[in-house]
Amino acid sequence: MTPPYPLIYHRLLDAYGPQHWWPAESRFEMMMGAILVQNTNWLNVEKALHTFRPKMTPEVIDQMTAEELAPLIKSSGFYNLKAKRIKAFIDWFQTYHFSIDLLKKQKKNRLRSELIEVYGIGRETADSILLYALEKPVFVVDAYTRRIFERMGYDMPKAYDLFQQEVEQSFTDDVSTYNEFHALLVEHAKRHCRAKPLCSGCPLSDICQQRIS
Repeated sequence: MTPPYPLIYHRLLDAYGPQHWWPAESRFEMMMGAILVQNTNWLNVEKALHTFRPKMTPEVIDQMTAEELAPLIKSSGFYNLKAKRIKAFIDWFQTYHFSIDLLKKQKKNRLRSELIEVYGIGRETADSILLYALEKPVFVVDAYTRRIFERMGYDMPKAYDLFQQEVEQSFTDDVSTYNEFHALLVEHAKRHCRAKPLCSGCPLSDICQQRIS
């Protein structure tokens, strides 16, 4: 059975309100945040962004080595690896003359294919960049999303793209809806559907099978 995605979306929206994601001071910072948040929590990313922000322009990063960049993002964890990933992203971004406007003019599928080919940019990171920085209609699948729907009793596709397609079939291609839905799922995972869940007061409790292992 297909999950009632619109119902879940509106329940979470009523419970938590608009999330105003992604937290960043610029679209480029959104891109950097999408890379830095890999394998860590947002609090660590915020610390890294605070140190990184004075030098956070693509032109400045382009002139830096990965070794020079790494200390600036140390708080995000795996900083040597993430520095290499950021440098690879900057090499790709340079092919678009470091222009957000030029990127936004490109087709979603083309950009997604190119981003996934960039070293260290997987599907989740690519889709976060597409949705939040470039305003492309795409649903972001993350570990929180999988946890929530599996606990609710739905056997979701294992493959990222199939999971994504199933959700997107229930909505029109609307950037603001995909933006809010992903952000609301993250908020729900933080408040209720944690690793050790807090089911009391959950806005989805009446439609959740509570498959908790």
